[in-house]
Amino acid sequence: MPRGSSPKRERQYRHIRDAERERGVSKGRAEEIAARTVNKARARAGESRSSSRLSKTDISSQKRASYRRTHGGTGRTRDQLYEEAKQRSIPGRSRMNKRQLERALR
Repeated sequence: MPRGSSPKRERQYRHIRDAERERGVSKGRAEEIAARTVNKARARAGESRSSSRLSKTDISSQKRASYRRTHGGTGRTRDQLYEEAKQRSIPGRSRMNKRQLERALR
């Protein structure tokens, strides 16, 4: 976390990092996801010195997560789904799109 971060943002960072680790994400990737998410939240709240236009105008991370929960998305990328399908030896996985991979893994 950047120096001068509030205790709230530090808690938020730890919570996101730990949640990603529980999902099986590597330590480095979990830290990167947590840092990007918190930095975006800081930019939207006006807590950072500079921020990209996209950080301010894009949908917030919390709303995106809520959308995924209500619309049945697993939140996993196609590559993550493909790797799981590969571990389970699902035939035809290389020609499947994300939705088809999700269906095959159910």
